[in-house]
Amino acid sequence: MSINELTRRTEETDPYCLTTAAAAQLLADAPWRRFVVIGDSLSAGTGDPSPGYGTGPWSARDAAALTRVHPDLMYRNLAHDGATTRDTLDEQLERALDLRPDLIHVSSGANDIWRRTPAFHTVARDLRRLFERAATGGALVTTFTLSRAFVVPTISDFSRRVQIVNAITRSLAREHGAVVIDMWEHPIMKRPDLLSADRIHFAASGQAVMAAEVVRGLARVLAGHR
Repeated sequence: MSINELTRRTEETDPYCLTTAAAAQLLADAPWRRFVVIGDSLSAGTGDPSPGYGTGPWSARDAAALTRVHPDLMYRNLAHDGATTRDTLDEQLERALDLRPDLIHVSSGANDIWRRTPAFHTVARDLRRLFERAATGGALVTTFTLSRAFVVPTISDFSRRVQIVNAITRSLAREHGAVVIDMWEHPIMKRPDLLSADRIHFAASGQAVMAAEVVRGLARVLAGHR
């Protein structure tokens, strides 16, 4: 992508983004009135600003769209940077369930694979518990897969680790009827301006795209497709 292309692209012209009004239109029949987010920085929406794009995490953008449908929407994001799957299970899950969500987002696992030898069986066990409990009371669960842009040069097999966590996430999502927002293969992975300065978290342009992909995933549910 050329410098001119980077300069020209804005949130309004980005083909993968949605305006709040367009997102609300896709969610016009949405039944969800209690939206809660738990997990790590991917859930929290951590990231730097991007020229030409609005600020705010992906979940706040989606909450804004849902609020146009249901002005009384209850929205809470309990996620925080650095949370492991165990942290999410022990520190966030019950607080989230106390809010009685009918739509809950769970993204976790990225911080578990920085260890010298990741315990994938433990990650899988804790993620399973998260998905099982998150769906309590019939709440719809959404989740992200980790992107291929997320790399750690000092860990030679990091991409393989990400793929293992993604496979666990996809399998559990199928078991529990969760909506998977698959960022591993998304076309924006090729964008040189996707990541924040830390080279880990999506900048605001990526947050805007993730917000749009969540809306599209929910729209598929409303249309009777997963």
